[in-house]
Amino acid sequence: QVQLVESGGGLVETGGSLRLSCAASGSVYDIDDMAWYRQAPGKEREEVAFITHGGTTRYAASVQGRFTVTRDNAKNTVFLQMTTLLPEDTAAYFCYANIRDHTLSFQTYWGKGTLVIVSS
Repeated sequence: QVQLVESGGGLVETGGSLRLSCAASGSVYDIDDMAWYRQAPGKEREEVAFITHGGTTRYAASVQGRFTVTRDNAKNTVFLQMTTLLPEDTAAYFCYANIRDHTLSFQTYWGKGTLVIVSS
């Protein structure tokens, strides 16, 4: 089995910063794309930042220039550095990864989420 575990969420004031981490463990043979999504109360889940195995990234327009996604392939971990946080960034943040697992085919995995609250 594969697990994705996020950490680093919390309460921060407007303008502050947080760094989220997501580590994959278990039967991980290879990881292709990884991404961070978020879901605010009453809203649909949206992609925030995406990174390929080789490090190519893309961002939602709402976070471009404020958030940075990176990964450590040796540690099967993806990070999201969030700066200049705004109240509208308040959401549950979920990690996504496309992982070659014990089936030797790529499967989609999700973490359980970490909560980010930005106070005004």
